[in-house]
Amino acid sequence: MVERILFLTGHLARARLEQVLSGLGASFEWSVLDIGVKVAALMTEAIIARRLPRPLAVDRVLLPGRCRADLGRLAAAFEVAFERGPDELADLPAYFGGRGRALDLSGHDVRLFAEIVDAPTRSVEAIVARALALRRAGADIVDLGCLPDTRFGHLEAAVAALRAQGIPVSVDSGNADELRRAASAGAGFLLSLTEHTLDLAVDTGTIPVLVPATHGDLDSLLRAAEAADRRGLTAILDPVLDPIHFGFTASLLRYAELRRRLPQAEILMGTGNLTELTDADSGGMTAALLGICSELAIRNVLLVQVSPHTRRTVEEHDAARRLMFAARRDASLPKDYGRGLLQIHDRKPFPNTAADIAALAEQVRDDNFRIETAEDGIHVYTRDRHHVVKDAFSAFAHLNLEDDAPHAFYLGAELMKAEISWRLGKRYAQDEDLDWGCALDPRVEDRTSLNAPGHTLQARKRER
Repeated sequence: MVERILFLTGHLARARLEQVLSGLGASFEWSVLDIGVKVAALMTEAIIARRLPRPLAVDRVLLPGRCRADLGRLAAAFEVAFERGPDELADLPAYFGGRGRALDLSGHDVRLFAEIVDAPTRSVEAIVARALALRRAGADIVDLGCLPDTRFGHLEAAVAALRAQGIPVSVDSGNADELRRAASAGAGFLLSLTEHTLDLAVDTGTIPVLVPATHGDLDSLLRAAEAADRRGLTAILDPVLDPIHFGFTASLLRYAELRRRLPQAEILMGTGNLTELTDADSGGMTAALLGICSELAIRNVLLVQVSPHTRRTVEEHDAARRLMFAARRDASLPKDYGRGLLQIHDRKPFPNTAADIAALAEQVRDDNFRIETAEDGIHVYTRDRHHVVKDAFSAFAHLNLEDDAPHAFYLGAELMKAEISWRLGKRYAQDEDLDWGCALDPRVEDRTSLNAPGHTLQARKRER
């Protein structure tokens, strides 16, 4: 049976929506209903409930992505599935292509160890606070990094405090005594053990993370793995990732060779030598490294955050592991799985062409300013004017708002957002926050009701 989908929209978008749907070559039957509002995003649950005819002879109803409504209540009221589509009409083909279902990034198979690199210098309270922040960002295990020639007298207390919070703990140290104390305190993992120090993990219940006794010596790591197996220890193996120009390519080859020789081994990759020691935005590097992990079935990653330019590295690793898991699950390239790691540029920054915007502008019948971006610049238009500018300041002469400070302030802020978006190649949508992917926490929104009036609108009302 062919699926039947009803698309709800507003006056201004109806013609464009029908044009996009006609070009889909869709395998479903579609119909469009203008719900009786000018802008599709302004339709509310109450409007839909009041104006949508009953009964609905469709299998599902698709709402604009920015529509504020409780989908569960609508589905119960009309006895048919309701869902939100993409924010932009231009994204409908991608929405119905490829996967043909809602984006699912809930799964992953990589365990993230997030290291507190200076744990001995922090109080127990500060360690717990940092650990809780790392967990909120996506870390699974908090690693206490010890420091050479720095006493960690409160190591046991720190491990106990983290465990009391339900936080799994690992400890990384080159000091055998610290590792022994960590195991006794209940740490779940001991990092940086070698074939010579493996016995520190015997009869402790901790999982050893093994590295070569001599840097780059894969045979040493393999001997350590064999020794762990003889002792009945479940070990994780870390060939160690090196920085660029200091063995990076050779270290990647070690990971591949280790997987070839031990197909079932648990492997860990520490990514900090690349993300921390390269002056480049870390999101793309993290995506590439997690892609390597996905191909080589590396299910443990150790990350650090020291440099300010990697302050979102936990969120980036979390986004990357979900992206790679979903793509591998679908036997797909890691693209069209959301914009979490597209922090600076978007793959499709301009959903509408200049011609699309011009056609929409011709339908406008009021004096409210609309702002959009296209390849040719920033479009500012009302019913009787349409200007294209390259920067926010050059638009001022066209606005005629010398006596309306709140409105001028609002338009100035929106135009600056539009200019930033246009110059970087990012999506811009008027009255919406810029989407910086996992570089920023998204604002929590109530998608069931319209936003309250903003500061500038309230100021204009007070002036009147």
